[in-house]
Amino acid sequence: MSEDLRDEPLISVLIVDDHPVVRDGLRGMFESAPGFRVLGEASDGVEAVERAAALDPDVILMDLRMPGGGGVDAIRELTRRSARAKVLVLTTYDTDSDTLPAIEAGATGYLLKDAPRDELFTAVRAAAAGRTVLSPAVASRLVSAVRGPQSPGNEPLSAREREVLVLVAKGTSNREIARELFISEATVKTHLTHLYGKLGVKDRAAAVAVAYDRGILG
Repeated sequence: MSEDLRDEPLISVLIVDDHPVVRDGLRGMFESAPGFRVLGEASDGVEAVERAAALDPDVILMDLRMPGGGGVDAIRELTRRSARAKVLVLTTYDTDSDTLPAIEAGATGYLLKDAPRDELFTAVRAAAAGRTVLSPAVASRLVSAVRGPQSPGNEPLSAREREVLVLVAKGTSNREIARELFISEATVKTHLTHLYGKLGVKDRAAAVAVAYDRGILG
């Protein structure tokens, strides 16, 4: 293991999936990789909320469709409780009916189960750091959905709006953005309102997805 990885704090993970084989596979992957610690598992959304409260993980890997309590309801409840954990959806489904509710409920990211293991590790690290993580297929669907029947205009973002958007993509809160840019939180909210309008979106995750799609972000 490199010196850098030894110095980095371990990212704690809670695995939520109704299939024991999937949970075992994910546990084995993360336990064999440096930088991660699996705190526990849950087999449905209700148990996930309980286990998250007890274990306080950094990242929750959340399946969506589970008997006994689905992932979206669990994400919604975790958001309502202001849980510290970031939720990274890991599922086989990338349909609009699954993607949008999960993002709107408060998921930090959305990845498909066929993602390569290195991509999954990178996504978990990004989620732990508060950055939005969307698989290309999901990002494309999200962009299409948030645009709706009318495409947004092509009015360019101002330099300050771009600065705000870059920080949003890193998972930075409004308060932290204000501190970073030496402006008030009210001004940050104004910039967000303007850039949402220019991008034709309603929230942070959609703004990041559209910005990547349009080449505004790297």
